[in-house]
Amino acid sequence: MNLKRTLLACVFAAATSLAAGTLAPGSGTASGAASPVVTVPSAQLVLPDFSALAAKAVDSVNITLDGSLLHLAAGFLNSKDPEDAATLEAIKGLQGIYVRSFTFDTDAAYREADIDGVRRQLSAPGWTRLIQTRSRKTHADVDIYMMTVNGKALGLALIASEARQFTIVNIVGAIDLDKLRKLEGQFGVPKLDLSSQKSAGP
Repeated sequence: MNLKRTLLACVFAAATSLAAGTLAPGSGTASGAASPVVTVPSAQLVLPDFSALAAKAVDSVNITLDGSLLHLAAGFLNSKDPEDAATLEAIKGLQGIYVRSFTFDTDAAYREADIDGVRRQLSAPGWTRLIQTRSRKTHADVDIYMMTVNGKALGLALIASEARQFTIVNIVGAIDLDKLRKLEGQFGVPKLDLSSQKSAGP
């Protein structure tokens, strides 16, 4: 696997396939009066320092790609290649991709409290849960959330956990689900089936 495939596989691997600061629109003037400044919620999650868990994990993925690094990653792609072109379209408008994924060789290697702080952030205004799955058999939980403001998708978050593994994905920026679907089944991106799932309440 070459560098660009490795990079993109790491970004989107493990359970699915989401920039620092607050997104704020520019201000303008009308009739000499300044328009009020509206603060837009940030779609970036505050991720804990998982270094202690990383030391215990048999496999770990720690990806932090801000806007400049995403631009650098795009430079490895060939727009004339259909797969690369689809990837370029999927990451266009994104401001950051953040992935934390850990796999352990024993049960109870991590505590629910380790990821509960991230879950609580998804109850903030703007976040809406798109998908929730629970498996009593495998003890696997998956939650996918979308940040929307004024009808525009500004971020995506996924938390997937089971007995020996958990993954957090935070994508920040303009999210186009149709473009993301082009990556399903490629570069480690699983089938999200967003179109067939019923939205769940927060």
